[in-house]
Amino acid sequence: MHRFLDPMPRVVAHRGDSKNFPENTIPAFESAAALGVDVIETDVHLTKDGEIVIWHDPTLERNTDGSGTLESHTLGELKALDAGYTFTHDGHNYPYRGKGVRIATLREALTACPEMRFNIDLKSQEEDIVERYLGVINDCDAADRVCTASFHLGNLKKLRRIAPHMLTSVSTLEVIPLLLRQKTHLLPRAFGRRIIFQVPVSQWGIKIITEKFVRDMHSRDAVVMVWTINDSETMKKLFSIGVDTVMTDDPRLLIKTAEEMGIR
Repeated sequence: MHRFLDPMPRVVAHRGDSKNFPENTIPAFESAAALGVDVIETDVHLTKDGEIVIWHDPTLERNTDGSGTLESHTLGELKALDAGYTFTHDGHNYPYRGKGVRIATLREALTACPEMRFNIDLKSQEEDIVERYLGVINDCDAADRVCTASFHLGNLKKLRRIAPHMLTSVSTLEVIPLLLRQKTHLLPRAFGRRIIFQVPVSQWGIKIITEKFVRDMHSRDAVVMVWTINDSETMKKLFSIGVDTVMTDDPRLLIKTAEEMGIR
């Protein structure tokens, strides 16, 4: 088992091997681990009865035979759904429908891939998600192998206060002022803590990832992770300007690209 940033992760499987398996499921995670990815990116919600489960959307329709919001269901109700129901490559065949693919708990995912590093996005805004999440992380002795993300800054602030030893990425609300200061040459000479960026190439009509951005952030000991890239040309371009990590739906392609460039 590696600590999350040691060695520096290059290949992150976005929701597991989501090109070939239903996203954010144990089969997708086990396939990604077998491929040898560095990190699995995933998302968690809090169920109606307080369990931390792996899922991206706030609702169930896109990926299951169920409906409604995930957080209005108990774990038992969610486990009755088919999490492979809608997965298809061609819109006609559904290879995992009725094959027993279920929504997984975070505990099940960490246990299924005990040596894998995870990047975990806290999707829920429920008040006690942070405590519930930390309970699972501590029970699984996984604090060193996870980095926590969230679009909800309150989640990250609370986690940093309760568990200051755990890695977190910066939220969108934290990225914006840093980006503006970088663009206007007003960044401090050093950050007070290790900053982990998890950003797209461009957002809000602004190009975020440039060679200068990477150079400026690396000079301040920050880590630059970019999502979600699925073509080899962009992967090569990002690695060539010094980006630390790329997230992808196609981990096979990203592994091949990183190996060809000699950075993995």
